Amino acid sequence: MPSTPPATSPPTSGTFLRLEEITRANIEAALGIRVRPEQEFAVSPVAKSLAEAYVHPGVAWPRLVVDGDRPVGFLMAFLDIDWNDDGGSVIRSGLWRLNIAAGEQGRGYGRFAVRSVAEEIRRRGGRELYVTWHPGEHGPENFYLGLGFRDTGERSEGETVGVLALDGPDGSTGPS
Repeated sequence: MPSTPPATSPPTSGTFLRLEEITRANIEAALGIRVRPEQEFAVSPVAKSLAEAYVHPGVAWPRLVVDGDRPVGFLMAFLDIDWNDDGGSVIRSGLWRLNIAAGEQGRGYGRFAVRSVAEEIRRRGGRELYVTWHPGEHGPENFYLGLGFRDTGERSEGETVGVLALDGPDGSTGPS
């Protein structure tokens, strides 16, 4: 039986990898995305994310990650939020949620999702991508640090705040 490819490898199916807006046609597929049970403490289910997207129009950017015709993950970005909720002293954009289906992890879909959010933020004029994560075993810290995020030293609702510069010294955009 072949082993699962390492997390740094590209998606393996050889089909077309893309993001799709959440619509009536794919909402059930999005709602069916489940992370591993030991990861559930670290990321809200897709249903909660979609409810939050509904009450934060224009800020939330939810997308289904699809490989060919297979839904493999869900992401939701936040775009231009008032980070300190004080009238706009700090405006940030970043990755709000990332749910890669339990059986699809370790195949590069998370890296693709982060890169896609980085591209969208950069397209909108942003130069940094923020993310928060729950510290601890089975949390995503090593994944984010491995993509080049750095811990800012901030905490948000008990979570670590990380940032990724989108304009690298070589003109690169976020994770490769």
